[in-house]
Amino acid sequence: MNLRFLPVILFTIVLASGCTSSKKLNHAATGGSISGLRFVNEYVVPNGQELRGTLIGGLSGIDYDARRDQYYLICDDPSSKGAARFYTARLFIHEGIDSVHITDVTILLDAAGQPYPDITKDRIHSADLEAMRYDPTRNEMIWSSEGQRNRKGDKLELQDPAVVITDRAGRHKDSFALPPNMHIQPIEKGPRHNSVFEGLAFDEKYRHVYVSVEEPLYEDGPRAGTGDSTAWVRLIKFNRNTRRQVAQYAYQLDAVPYAANPAGAFKVNGISDILYLGKGQFIVIERGFSSGRPVSDVRIYLADARGAEDVSGNPSLAAQPARKPVTKKLLLDMNSLGRFVDNIEGVTFGPRLANGHWSLVFVADNNFDNKEKNQFFLFEVLP
Repeated sequence: MNLRFLPVILFTIVLASGCTSSKKLNHAATGGSISGLRFVNEYVVPNGQELRGTLIGGLSGIDYDARRDQYYLICDDPSSKGAARFYTARLFIHEGIDSVHITDVTILLDAAGQPYPDITKDRIHSADLEAMRYDPTRNEMIWSSEGQRNRKGDKLELQDPAVVITDRAGRHKDSFALPPNMHIQPIEKGPRHNSVFEGLAFDEKYRHVYVSVEEPLYEDGPRAGTGDSTAWVRLIKFNRNTRRQVAQYAYQLDAVPYAANPAGAFKVNGISDILYLGKGQFIVIERGFSSGRPVSDVRIYLADARGAEDVSGNPSLAAQPARKPVTKKLLLDMNSLGRFVDNIEGVTFGPRLANGHWSLVFVADNNFDNKEKNQFFLFEVLP
């Protein structure tokens, strides 16, 4: 969710001699074992850089391709500053991230083999991209988009969210069947506008795909507010082969940490990405924002879906709260880093560090705003 050609970016390239690049990265790298995160460093890609006629920014998701030692970065520009796309990048890591080199851009195509239209001209057929993961077992990409529920004069524009399969060249291959309660409705029922499929993850065998809903469905209750105003959202488990839902799990968001200024202005807290750890556990990013506050409030949780009940048949988590929701434990409040933290929207494991521990990389979406940053944060995963 947005909160408010060469030469390209060769930023002081330093060879990553201190970082062991594992070519056999297990997607669930830690096997579910993680005790904490140690901040290593931050790297910022300057705003205003272009690649092949596209403006680099809006980096809303990140995933690591271990065999090629490269990263994929989904861009959430819905074709208003260039065609819907993802970028390929190299991160050069020594004792920290020394440089980031954006190496290529790939245009994503619709089922007709055409680039997605500009959202300002054709909202219903546009693509508001939010998350993407690479499946090395099939050499395919899976990306998610948010739904649209937008009123334009007397016209209500409705577009369902989507989970789409493409090849690495961006060509459309297939899509997942949408669960009945995830269709955008003309009334206040189902998903909210621009608040649907924000995070995406594979399990360790690439047999299932998990998708997180950013904010509550209307029938699951109000959005997160301040104070004790928590909110319920859903994690959806899909079978990778059948591309159909297996289950839904209830997850409780924290309240928005800070009041908006002025009072009544925009504020939000929701899941901006998820990453599978193994053994039914996930890293979950809760990203909060309050108007008048320059930083985002980002908290990283270890979430455990083992034992969580399937709520796909529950029409309202407000009327019938889950008896066994996903449990969670705080791993890191990014406010504790003592630095500016922007709109963190993506997370992936990187290669192993020199000490053998896994690296974890977060990316921030700058919303194509000069006051915001294309941030990359590197952490060491503590077993």
